[in-house]
Amino acid sequence: MVIKLFATLKDRAGAGEITVSAEGECTVAELRTRIAAQHPALAELVARSIVAVNREFAFNDDVVRATDEVALFPPVSGGCL
Repeated sequence: MVIKLFATLKDRAGAGEITVSAEGECTVAELRTRIAAQHPALAELVARSIVAVNREFAFNDDVVRATDEVALFPPVSGGCL
């Protein structure tokens, strides 16, 4: 399964995409665990990142299929004006 990465995740991975071994279906929570195990440099941020599946926000209990488009966005914080 190909996962698109943005911002800090992309920087840490050194690429805009990573590949994760995933057969059939899994939940977003299971996918987070697989990403952390297969790409340790991303582990710290993956648990807190926003996940989009087929361009819609996804939650930990949502199901992901190997053919879905998956993207990860790291947490962001704002500044003061």
